Amino acid sequence: MDTLLLARLQFATTTSIHFLFVVVTLGLVTLLVGMQTAWFLTGNPKWERLTRFWGQLYVINYVLGIATGIVMEFQFGLNWSGLSRYVGNVFGAPLAIETLVAFFLESTFLGMWIFGWHRLRRGVHLALLWGVALTAYASAFWIMVANAWLQNPVGYEVRDGIAHLTDFGALLTNPTFGMAFGHVVAASLLTGGILMAAVSAWHLIRRTPDFALFRTSLRIGLVTAAGAVTLVQGFGFAQFGPIGQVQPTKFGGSPAADALVAEWTARFGPGDYTPPALSSVGLGFMILIGFTLGAVWLLLPLLWRDWIIRLRFPLWLIMLALPLPFVAVILGWIAREVGRQPWVAYGLLPTERAVSGVDPGLMLASLIGFSLLLGALAVTNWTLLARHAARGAADPALGRPPGTPDDEPRPAPAFA
Repeated sequence: MDTLLLARLQFATTTSIHFLFVVVTLGLVTLLVGMQTAWFLTGNPKWERLTRFWGQLYVINYVLGIATGIVMEFQFGLNWSGLSRYVGNVFGAPLAIETLVAFFLESTFLGMWIFGWHRLRRGVHLALLWGVALTAYASAFWIMVANAWLQNPVGYEVRDGIAHLTDFGALLTNPTFGMAFGHVVAASLLTGGILMAAVSAWHLIRRTPDFALFRTSLRIGLVTAAGAVTLVQGFGFAQFGPIGQVQPTKFGGSPAADALVAEWTARFGPGDYTPPALSSVGLGFMILIGFTLGAVWLLLPLLWRDWIIRLRFPLWLIMLALPLPFVAVILGWIAREVGRQPWVAYGLLPTERAVSGVDPGLMLASLIGFSLLLGALAVTNWTLLARHAARGAADPALGRPPGTPDDEPRPAPAFA
């Protein structure tokens, strides 16, 4: 058994599963802000019910997503001590900011928002949700700053065999950061929009009592997905220019790549500096899915033609499209991360020098254990999401007035 291979498999498993939770969280919280803001401005109870229903699904995904993030942090500490030792002074700076400034604030705001229903003024309660959304974006921002540095190390110098940060501003202007961050945000909005549209489509197919309510959320989801898929494509293709300049070996050979490989051979010794073909395969299928999801624009007539909704066929297409954004984000992650190999920090720290000196048997045991745990968390998450989504928006537990018995849900208002 190869310790390096097992460590890479463990990294791929933990980060990819956690990433699925992240895109749902980031996408749904943006839609929640819009719905609760509409409730605050109009006073229409319809928007309150939508906020409570989708907010409940958001909270479920967020809580279980935290658990997957903790597992991911464990595998970092267990498997990649060389990374922490060599580049921790640089790579750790944005991660520390993300944890202290973004994640802790986000969790605090969310807790106050969850338990603040009917206890806080509506404006204060709305401000808390805005705080949740802004800190969620801040969290994604700093994570992508850290990842961009691994893709293209900048603003550092090596002293005594350890990289030290010398220019913090260079981290924020890294050419591999800006478009990639926009791509991740757009992908999250696309995922959230498709998820909202698919759940709404399921209720419309079943002709639930909340038909008008889910028709509204269907339209919100479709508009969000249509706008987001255009941004996904734009930010995605815009990355090829910077990547070709700073990572010439990532997607095929070129004179610049050959010269860089010759330089690496002189510095680090002979080796295979060509990324695995898996990165190009992942990129190809991701682009294919991106163009396929672009067809969501063809479903926009659902926004104003109720008879199309009653045909059901377009609704089934929306439901069948639900897995596509999740598959695409994993393929995008594979293209970005596997395409960096054989480097942890591109051109600076080889992956084989970053892995911990852990016994292969222990590495295998942790891989199996973490995979089973993450699999259980993912299955639990989707089971809970499906169960609570199927119950409809009659009276979600989130935001229920104090004193209302759990087993005696209030009837849905007649306007819905």
